[in-house]
Amino acid sequence: MDYNKKFDDIAPLYDEEVEQAIKDLLEDPGFKHAVGYIIPDTNWDDFCKEMSKYKTKKDFQTTIIFQTIWALGNRTTDGFTLEGSETIDRTKEHLFLSNHRDIVLDAGFLNILRHDAGFETTEIAIGDNLLIHPWIDKLVRLNKSFIVRRGLGVREQLMASKHMSEYIHYAINEKNESIWMAQREGRAKDSNDQTQESLLKMLTLYSSDATFIGKLKELNIIPLSLSYEYDPCDYLKAKEFQLKRDNPEYKKSQRDDLVNMENGILGYKGRVVFRYGKCINPELDKISEPDKRKQIEIAARLIDKEIYLNYEFYPCNYIAYDLLHNDSRFADKYTEDQVTDFKSYIASQLDKIDEIEVKDLDFLRAKMLEMYSNTLRNHLSVC
Repeated sequence: MDYNKKFDDIAPLYDEEVEQAIKDLLEDPGFKHAVGYIIPDTNWDDFCKEMSKYKTKKDFQTTIIFQTIWALGNRTTDGFTLEGSETIDRTKEHLFLSNHRDIVLDAGFLNILRHDAGFETTEIAIGDNLLIHPWIDKLVRLNKSFIVRRGLGVREQLMASKHMSEYIHYAINEKNESIWMAQREGRAKDSNDQTQESLLKMLTLYSSDATFIGKLKELNIIPLSLSYEYDPCDYLKAKEFQLKRDNPEYKKSQRDDLVNMENGILGYKGRVVFRYGKCINPELDKISEPDKRKQIEIAARLIDKEIYLNYEFYPCNYIAYDLLHNDSRFADKYTEDQVTDFKSYIASQLDKIDEIEVKDLDFLRAKMLEMYSNTLRNHLSVC
């Protein structure tokens, strides 16, 4: 079996496909519009000339993508850092499983920071629900993304999951590529980050004589904690909570996904810290439970614990926790001025919520406070 061809339907582009992909992108009006929106004052002719020079995915990433992400980071954050690179075993590739905050920038920030630390960029798992336009599909594959198929029937989903499981093991153990993947499908809208056990099942679906634990160990999983001081989509998430509460059948539209992507990319995030945890292989070796269902549960909690232990906390997290619990447990972590500023921030974000006939402000405010305090609550649960 030619593995390169076998995974054509989901894998990143090959370098020999890069020139044609770039040509196709430059001819797409939607891509041109997106470039003008994200990189204002771009001279399109100069941009096209520059893009046309690239022959490999690495050329594309280390110029256009890196410059764009650095510019966005400098414009929308008060600094972003990656900690723990010195602990990474450079002789192995890894699956980095992380909590998920921003649709686009989680992997974007990680990869430019990895590059700065002397590592190759990771491949990126991205759900096909975000591939709203054909040019987005082409762009993300050019940026070393592979596609996670969703919304299929039961049989088709099982086949797609086996296919992706096989690809992930192939990428890490034969292509020698590390991978970034969120610990769950979609973002945890209340920041209560928990690894989906179904994700771990998917990672071990590929055909092999290895045990469940053995298959996980082949991936050298390292949990990664992402900590954004502010979430520019917080009010959109709160709105979605009320809409779903009021109408259990409510589902986001493609337009909603685009608005979330836009806000996440261009909105203010404050300080941002990414921090590697420890590879979980030594802890997996300690699992003596024979029941596979229990093994999956234990492995998921191992990943969660590493993520919880390595969060970065900001005054807003402590303030939100105390406000939510009507307490002053963490009063030494913030000032009265910071409390006033945070309350004003929450009020201003709630003011942005539209398309709800009757806003339940108490409910919405509580959801916002949960978003900013749940990371601290989870951290405390494992300390």
